[in-house]
Amino acid sequence: MRKAEAKAETVSSIDLASPIFTERSAPYPGVWSTLAFTKQEDFVVVGDVAKKLINLYPGRRCRRLRRVSGPLVNSSSGTVKRRRWGGLRQQWKLLGLFEIDQQHKFYILTCMMKEGLAAAVQNSIDNPPTNELSDDDFRMEVTQIHKDFTMETFAGPVFSSLRGSLGMTEREYQQSLCSDSFYLQFISNSKSKADFFLTNDKRFFLKTQNKREIKFLLANLKIYIEHLRKYPHSLLAKFLGVHRIKLPHKRKKYFIVMQSVFYPDDRINARYDIKGCEVSRWTEPAPEGSQVIVVLKDLNFEGQYITLDQQRPWLLRQVEIDTHFLQRLNVLDYSLLLAHQPLHHDERHQCLSFATLIMRTKKSVNPGSSPIHAGIATVPGAVPEENSTLLLSQTDGCYVRQPQAENARSGGPVQSCPEYATGTDSDSAELQDFMAQNRRLLPNFKNPLHVIDGPEHRYFIGIIDIFTVYSFKKRLEHLWKRLRHPRQTFSTVSPPAYCLRLCQWVQSHTK
Repeated sequence: MRKAEAKAETVSSIDLASPIFTERSAPYPGVWSTLAFTKQEDFVVVGDVAKKLINLYPGRRCRRLRRVSGPLVNSSSGTVKRRRWGGLRQQWKLLGLFEIDQQHKFYILTCMMKEGLAAAVQNSIDNPPTNELSDDDFRMEVTQIHKDFTMETFAGPVFSSLRGSLGMTEREYQQSLCSDSFYLQFISNSKSKADFFLTNDKRFFLKTQNKREIKFLLANLKIYIEHLRKYPHSLLAKFLGVHRIKLPHKRKKYFIVMQSVFYPDDRINARYDIKGCEVSRWTEPAPEGSQVIVVLKDLNFEGQYITLDQQRPWLLRQVEIDTHFLQRLNVLDYSLLLAHQPLHHDERHQCLSFATLIMRTKKSVNPGSSPIHAGIATVPGAVPEENSTLLLSQTDGCYVRQPQAENARSGGPVQSCPEYATGTDSDSAELQDFMAQNRRLLPNFKNPLHVIDGPEHRYFIGIIDIFTVYSFKKRLEHLWKRLRHPRQTFSTVSPPAYCLRLCQWVQSHTK
């Protein structure tokens, strides 16, 4: 992609039929490029973000892009008259994270979120969920009245139970969400109209959703929780809370709380949003040395691989399991979030003691790690430092056979836990059930369910945006895109086709 030298060449002198405005100029076929302003107020080719920034020029060749407010163009004189863009330009002049301080337009909203969440979590602390969740727990709505707003919490006991199964105490969750530090706004190159916020420690995402998406999540919450129980090491995004804020004489604001896939992100050097298709799947990377956070897409990843070695079969199987679950829900357009960072030398050549290996294995197969066994608040696979020298005799007889130990040391699939290996038929049934859960030896890490270490890189992987149903509107969109993009792959396809294509992408881009 090349820079349009706007300072030397006026906008009106750029021919709309020039390569800058054609698909042929894009680095890959099917990627539509256009012009937009950056912080430096030069014209640059930036792809999808341009649709939110550019003042479209009249003309048949620009008919694909929607009109938004932007700089005024005087076509007669060929000069660009700059004016204030207000909130839009402030919001989109950079991509990345912005602190929501007192001058930020979302400051009042995020203060309400904090106050409401503090009270909602405190209610969970005062009324802890039972081990067995009831139908009433899934339907529960709790309304708490605050000074300037009211906040409703949906299915509170269910999400509290899920948080506990992921190793979070309610106090810890409350402290992260409700600390005195400002929230961060995350501005991405996503087409979504949702607003994204991060807690200051970047551990949790808060995302605004529309009513339809919230109703879909709550309607399918029971089978979502059942899926996480059946496959405790699932890559699906972990939803930790669903809430609604009501202000007098204003629209209701729905939002969800999620565990961040990219946590901790201190050393991440590339982020990708993968859908397994071509059309509109290129994003202009940030300039070298820039602090701008750009989430890249499928075509940016071409020529690269996720190198996992012995953990590759586990990843292929888990992606297959999770995408088939989403196919059952009749959804599409979800994304495989992917990030990577290089491993330090000491991380590449870890020498695990056998006792530590055993403890990690036991944590990874502990039934308490599933959402319906929330009594034990332990992160599956996380090994406290003080237990790193735990004696083998303290592991209650659960051990890994020596031929599998080397595979387990590298984080490969956990094949057996021999405390079930010899016993009754019921034990054999439990072993078969355990084998079907596709567990792996989880890393000793703060975010173990979404982290996979390869020989040279640490990968952060998760599946997000699972609310788009293959409705009649989407079927029409599919037919239109077939005509619009012949012989090219695009995101709007049937759920079975979407599932298969993403699995094939992961298979062809891993080794």
